[in-house]
Amino acid sequence: MGGLHSVNNGSGNGGGSASTPTTAGRKRQSVDGVEYPRRRATIACEICRSRKSRCDGSRPKCRLCIELNVECIYREPGIKLDAGDKLILEHLNRIESMLHNALPASPSQMQMHGGAASPAVSATTGLSDDILAKPTLNLANAGTGGNQVGLGTWTNFSSMPKVHSTPALNLLQWPKIKQLVSREYNPQHLLQLELNRTPLQLNSSLTLDLSNTAAYVQAFFERVNVWYACVNPYNWTSYYRTALSQGFRSGAESCIVLLVLALGNASTRGSISRISPDEDPPGMSYFSAAWGLLPSLMTRTTMMSAQCSILTAAYLFYIVRPLEAWTLLSSTSMKLQLLLSTNPPAMLPTASRELSERVYWNALLFESDLLAELELPHSGINQFEESVGLPCGFEEEDEEPVVGGRDDLWYFLAEIALRRLLNRVSHLIYSKGTSTSISSLAPVVAELDYQLTQWYENLPTPVQFPHSRMLLSNPVQTVLRLRYFACRTIIFRPYILAVLENEKLGHDSTVRENCRKCLEACIRQLEHITEHHAGHMPYLWQGALSMVSQSLLVMGATMSPSLASVLPPPDQMDVMFQDVIEEVERYSHLAPSLRMSAEIIREAEERRQMYQRNHGMRV
Repeated sequence: MGGLHSVNNGSGNGGGSASTPTTAGRKRQSVDGVEYPRRRATIACEICRSRKSRCDGSRPKCRLCIELNVECIYREPGIKLDAGDKLILEHLNRIESMLHNALPASPSQMQMHGGAASPAVSATTGLSDDILAKPTLNLANAGTGGNQVGLGTWTNFSSMPKVHSTPALNLLQWPKIKQLVSREYNPQHLLQLELNRTPLQLNSSLTLDLSNTAAYVQAFFERVNVWYACVNPYNWTSYYRTALSQGFRSGAESCIVLLVLALGNASTRGSISRISPDEDPPGMSYFSAAWGLLPSLMTRTTMMSAQCSILTAAYLFYIVRPLEAWTLLSSTSMKLQLLLSTNPPAMLPTASRELSERVYWNALLFESDLLAELELPHSGINQFEESVGLPCGFEEEDEEPVVGGRDDLWYFLAEIALRRLLNRVSHLIYSKGTSTSISSLAPVVAELDYQLTQWYENLPTPVQFPHSRMLLSNPVQTVLRLRYFACRTIIFRPYILAVLENEKLGHDSTVRENCRKCLEACIRQLEHITEHHAGHMPYLWQGALSMVSQSLLVMGATMSPSLASVLPPPDQMDVMFQDVIEEVERYSHLAPSLRMSAEIIREAEERRQMYQRNHGMRV
C-alpha cells in the first residue's frame, strides 16, 4: 500500500482482546446476558430439522427423506448447538414453515378471520410435487375452483422477479399520483443517475491512525455486526494479530480488520446525513486502506476474500454508493457460486460452513434490496439457496471473545425470513403478467398478510417490537418494525391503485378495509421519521426510497375522496409530509438518486396542495 503508515496502535491488543474472566467468559450469552450451557451435538438431518420432524438418523438417508425423495444432508458430527442457538432456529423454522405454505384451490376453502387466512388452512395445505414445481401463480385462474394452483417452490421465490413493478418511482405512473410531478420519471432515471455519478476517489496512502482501535472494534461488535453477523468475535484476536504482523499491508485478515475499524468508526457518529458534506465520512481512512488491498483479494477464490467484499459492500451502502456495492457484489456472487458448487457447505468443516452460510445470505439480501429498486441483472446466486443452510452460531475458539463481542443472530435470521416473504410478495403480486383484479387478488393478499403476521408473532422476545406508536430505544426492534410495515404496505398496495383507477371501488367495505390497512402501514413508517436513523448503517438508501414511496402513496390517497376519509386530519398529513421532505432533503447531498428523490417529493407536495385547493378539498 505504498505510503500507508500505522501510528500509535495503543496497546496493540486488537481493539478489545484485553480482558477478563476465564472459563465463564467463553460461555455463549443471549441478548439479555443469560449464560447458556455448552453445546450439545445434534443428529437430525436438514430436512427433518426444517420440518421440525423427528429424524431416525439413518445413513445415507433417513426414512422421511426417502419418502420425500430428496437429498438427505446431515450436519458434521462436530457441529453443536447451544440453547440460545436452538431458540433462534426454533423460531426461524416456525417462520419458514409459514413461507412453505400454498394457497388453497378456491375462495370457499379460505376460512377468513379478520381478513387473514385461517391457520387451519395455511398451516396444513399440502400440494403434490408437480404442483409445487410450477414457478408462478396465475392469479387470473386463482379462485376459479377445480384446479389447484401452487405458489411455487422455495427456490422460485428466493430472489426478486426479473421484471416487477415494486420500485418507488413506478407510483408516478398511477392515476392522480402522476399529476404530482411535472415530468415523467421511471426507475431507469435512478439507475442512470448512479451510472453517471463521479467515480469514488480514494487515497490508499493515507497515514493510518490506530490509536482508537479498541473503541472502534468494540463499537463494531456492539452496533454493526448485529446487521451482518459475518465477523466471528471468537477468532477476532487472531485476525488482528495476523493483520498487525503484516503491517495492514496485505492479506484478507488485514482487509477484514481495516473494514471492521471503518464500520466501527462510522457507527460512533450517528447518521451520515447529519455529517457535513465537506467532511470525509467517518472511517474513510480505514476504508481507503482496505480498498487498496481489494484488487489482490478479488483474484482469490476463497470465502475470506468474499467476506472482505461483503464488509466492503456494507461500507459502500453506508456512504450511499449503491451501484458500486452492486458491482462488487456481482463479482462476489460469481465467486460464491464457484465455491458453493465445488465445496458444498454440508461437506465443509464446522467453522468454514458457518462463515460460508453467513457470507452467502448477506450477498443474497444485498442483491434483493438493490433489485427491488433498480433494474439490474440478476447474478443467479439464489439457485444455491436450498443447499445453503441457515447459520446457527460460530464455534468458540480457545481465546476470549473481543470486548463487546457476541454472536447475535436473531436480527439476521429474522431479516432472512422477511426478505423471503418480500420476494414472494413481488412474485405473486408485482411480477410481469400477473393479474391484480380484485377478485383474484383477495386470497393472495389474505395469505401473504397471514404469513407476515406469523413472522411477527414468532419473532424471539428480544427482537419482537411492540405494535404501539411509541418511539423505540432498541435499534434492532426499530428496524424490524419499519421493515414489517414496509412489507405490509406492499402487500395491500394494489387496493390503493384499484381505487385510484375506479373511485366507486372505495365504497366496497372489503376494498376500503384493505386500503385502510395499507395507508395505516404507510403512516406508521412516516409518523416518526427520525426512526429511520436506526437503520442508516444497512438501509439509508433503501429507507429513503421507502419514505418517498410511502409518501407518494399517501399523497395520492389524499386526492381521492373515499381514501381521504380513512386518513388522519389534513393538517396532520401536512405536517407529516413536511417532515418527510426535510428528512429526505438532508440526504440529497449523499447521492444523485436521493437528490432527485428529494426534488420529486417536494414538487409532489406543492402540487398536491394545489390540486386539493382547485378541487375544493382544502379550506
